[in-house]
Amino acid sequence: LSPDGRHLVVALEPKNADAGRGGKMPRFINESGYEDAEDVRTRVGRNPPVGQSLRLVDLAEGRVRALDLTTLPGIDVDPLAALRREHKQPALEGARPVRLIGLQFADDGTPLAMLRSVDNKDRWIVRIDRAQARLDTIHRLSDPAWINWNFNDFGALPDGRAWWLSEESGYSHLYVEEGRRPRALTTGRWEASQPVLDAARRHFLFLCNRAWPGDYEVCRVPVAGGEVRELTALDGVEDFALSPDGRRLALRWSAPFIPPQAAVVDVDGGEAVKLTDTRSSAFRAMPWREPRFVQVPSSDGAGTIWGKLYTPPRMEPGRTYPVVMFVHGAGYLQNVHQRWPVYFREQMFHQLLADRGYLVLDLDFRASEGYGRDWRTAIYRRMGRPELQDYKDGIDFLVADHQADRARVGIYGGSYGGFMTLMAMFKAPGVFQAGAALRPVTDWRHYNHPYTSNILDTPELGPEVYAESSPIEHAEHLQGRLLIAHGMIDDNVFFQDSVRLAQRLIELKKPGWELAGYPLERHAYVQPESWYDQYRRILELMDAT
Repeated sequence: LSPDGRHLVVALEPKNADAGRGGKMPRFINESGYEDAEDVRTRVGRNPPVGQSLRLVDLAEGRVRALDLTTLPGIDVDPLAALRREHKQPALEGARPVRLIGLQFADDGTPLAMLRSVDNKDRWIVRIDRAQARLDTIHRLSDPAWINWNFNDFGALPDGRAWWLSEESGYSHLYVEEGRRPRALTTGRWEASQPVLDAARRHFLFLCNRAWPGDYEVCRVPVAGGEVRELTALDGVEDFALSPDGRRLALRWSAPFIPPQAAVVDVDGGEAVKLTDTRSSAFRAMPWREPRFVQVPSSDGAGTIWGKLYTPPRMEPGRTYPVVMFVHGAGYLQNVHQRWPVYFREQMFHQLLADRGYLVLDLDFRASEGYGRDWRTAIYRRMGRPELQDYKDGIDFLVADHQADRARVGIYGGSYGGFMTLMAMFKAPGVFQAGAALRPVTDWRHYNHPYTSNILDTPELGPEVYAESSPIEHAEHLQGRLLIAHGMIDDNVFFQDSVRLAQRLIELKKPGWELAGYPLERHAYVQPESWYDQYRRILELMDAT
């Protein structure tokens, strides 16, 4: 609804579109004592999102007009046409389907819309001409891999011009409309995110990681262009908000062993006033040791692989140490930074391991967040290959510089980290002596459509790509010891993935593996006993090997 109440912009979907066949997930523990089933999502390729059409509704006149999406530049060109021909799939007929992903209004009520192609190769920002019921394209972003699901902020300036974030330079930066060409307000090998206009609407405030990829501060840049200034020096700013009078910023900040806290700072910068410390006295009294931030050289020409290294309190000269490598989940997530990590439990576990004489290395492998577009899309149609090379480079780094024993290396992680643990154990046999794959994807053909089709396209457009990137297809190469741990009511990565892998390992007569199922757990565990059992098993695995 427009601010003046005059117009509506409406997105419509076909009423009887095929949503695809969903799954049934069994639940074995419940109050009835009988097993039952829960409806769960469909698999990739079984339910591609349907396209939408747009209508402009004039509420005063009671008039509904269609908005012509075929005027979007490039909408009639199929970026997957060559793959369709190669795999003998039907050619796409007509314009590519698109979906509305955002709508903003200028001060005068003019709608600005962000549209994305269903194949996720294009994103358009358009201005809707209410008088003519016409779309005028302001900006088009194309990516031969996939458009990021982050950095889609956009809006209107007081004079009606559009502003937006875009990765077109290779990093997320802030742009404003200037005639027929966009003007970049920020540039460089760093990322701008979460932009907002200040109270006077003369500056943008946003998060930036200019010093190094893991250092996040609040930055400011004039709308008219000019110097980018850092307003904070907290290293780990997570979020911010303007005060109602526009004079101060409320901050949420954190550090590796300090969970998120509140602070305030003047809108022109200066020393932040910290308002809270929610840590218990027992937690503060623990002898936490900050991880060391390290830069691992890439043998693939990818530059620097940033990591967190945990070492024993005292390293003895001439002695070599066993290694545990951690792989974060989500694929596109950043864990090497100066904030409180998503994996705060694992961070404590890593210190426990270091105290017991292990070197622990946690890498932001290729596909991780915070390092620009090329790092993000390095896994397009080859999941599991660049990331595994990054971990092998990590081993070389530890052996060369940190007294690591190449013959004693273990690896573990959950979700995407579980997938990568399996790839390490199956695709680099002998390099890793032990692995703990937690809630792992074992076959990408069974994961969801929005995530998987971005990275691997769909199974019919790359069956060989899915086979190469699915651990279950490489299980015959398993050496060493493998722990698989999975919540049995996981509605993200289904427990079925681990069950199917277990059957494959049985058929292959493989020794040295075990499957631990957690009947009351979904993808993210909630029972303390489950967390304890899982990490006890991981610790025992590493100690035994």
